[in-house]
Amino acid sequence: MTEDLSSLLSRRGPIRTVGVVGMGYVGIPAAVLFAAAPAFTRVYGFQRASPSSGYKVEMLNRGESPLKGEEPDLPELLNSVVAQQKFQCTSDFSKIADCDAVTLAIQTPFSNPKDLIPDFSALFDGLRQVGRQISPGALVVLESTITPGTTTGVARQILEQESGMRAGHDFALAHAPERVMVGRLLQNIREYDRIVGGIDEASTARAVELYSPVLTKGRIIPMTATAAEVTKTTENTFRDLQIAAVNQLALYCEAMGINVYDVRDGVASLEGEGVTRAILWPGAGVGGHCLTKDTYHLERGVKVLGGRLDYPAGKESLFVLARQINDFMPRHMFTLTREGLERAGKKVEGARIAILGWAFLANSDDARNTPSELFRDLAIEAGATVTVHDSWVEVYPGVAIGHDLEAVVGGADAVVVFAGHDLYTSIQPAELKRLCGKNHPVIVDGRNIIDPDRFIAEGFVYKGIGRGDKNGHALNG
Repeated sequence: MTEDLSSLLSRRGPIRTVGVVGMGYVGIPAAVLFAAAPAFTRVYGFQRASPSSGYKVEMLNRGESPLKGEEPDLPELLNSVVAQQKFQCTSDFSKIADCDAVTLAIQTPFSNPKDLIPDFSALFDGLRQVGRQISPGALVVLESTITPGTTTGVARQILEQESGMRAGHDFALAHAPERVMVGRLLQNIREYDRIVGGIDEASTARAVELYSPVLTKGRIIPMTATAAEVTKTTENTFRDLQIAAVNQLALYCEAMGINVYDVRDGVASLEGEGVTRAILWPGAGVGGHCLTKDTYHLERGVKVLGGRLDYPAGKESLFVLARQINDFMPRHMFTLTREGLERAGKKVEGARIAILGWAFLANSDDARNTPSELFRDLAIEAGATVTVHDSWVEVYPGVAIGHDLEAVVGGADAVVVFAGHDLYTSIQPAELKRLCGKNHPVIVDGRNIIDPDRFIAEGFVYKGIGRGDKNGHALNG
């Protein structure tokens, strides 16, 4: 343990004031939970006053959440901590100097995954802002998912250069990755175990002090900063791998003329006596900020840390292949749509196609890396007219999002379900057929949320992911 840092932290006293840089799907719930914890007296949410997101500052200070999806308890808790004056959002980064601890929750995408170079520009800007303002004895925590080696490498270098201080001597530095899913943000932060990895023992201990007050069921799992980085990238890579496995199984079942969901139920039934066969759900594609890029962070980590990798010569990474399978699923949805239109006697060129769901997740407004976008691009490139409906997403750059379902599907030759929003589960076949105005409209289900037999009986051409038992059905009527 670094004795100098330990003594400095002891003299500074308990963590009372917390800063959270980045008011998004991670930063907002984290800041609200810090503010609600009795251990902390003041929490600042730091948000740049940019044209695209500066509106969040005033909105949050009114106690209103910018997140539009269903987030249980978040609106009420936000309103409460604002009313108690325990939380304030600001674009004045100089207030970081008042903070005992500062966390950064900033996105880390890849502009081009093939070159394994992430776009860390926003994160680096945030680190520079923090480095310029932190005071001796402060704790800095990276919550963003990052390439293994980043905390002890470039992040540390930026903070030291900007602050003129040494990490592990003058201030504490750690990585504590978020583990949240849109739709249950508060629950996940409170109940999931928290991975905490400092650059030294004193930094780890200080980060444990920061996160312990917000946990209700979860426990703290301390480790090194690099191990924490690998843990986070690995857990998302493994989930992506599991999804890819069942997506490939769905493609196999379609080819063999059987129902993937029957197979899934059979496989999942094997449990007990220490034996389990966990299996996820197939679908129209994987979206969001995490699973679509974290595989590449893990892959890059091997290169950044410079270790010798003993691996079958000339063989592609299993993890990258899984990522490619999941990226392929919107293309498969386009194939199913084209095949469905052909069965109805139409071509994609000149067809009217309605997409249901622009968010990547049911009952959410999160449209980051939505699989619907690739499908839309393919359909438009093939000469189709495409309309989009979403009951949660309000706006999206370059895409007109309709909120009147009847208007979006009116006159459609094909209706393609990309999100499992509750609204879509209640669609009635006869009413949808009337709105489409076609003898044999096409319905393509990418989330297994409709009953194929009801739509087939009404005269629809049905296509569904993994539904080899139904995709070749006889036309009715």
